[in-house]
Amino acid sequence: MSSNPFDDKSASFLVLVNEEGQHSLWPGFIGVPAGWTVALAATDRAACDDFIETHRRDMRPRSLVARDLDATKA
Repeated sequence: MSSNPFDDKSASFLVLVNEEGQHSLWPGFIGVPAGWTVALAATDRAACDDFIETHRRDMRPRSLVARDLDATKA
């Protein structure tokens, strides 16, 4: 048995998102950390991976994207 919950193929996962628009795969049995909200309720890992691939527009935090946009306007 593995001690890493991400290695459990039968585990249930959530997709979390923070205010910077960053997504995270999260084990369903662990409480949601402060600053994160559930974007996809508990489901299998493949569904979570698909959700993240579909909804993640940019890996950078929103604040960095905004800063880069401001820099190109200057």
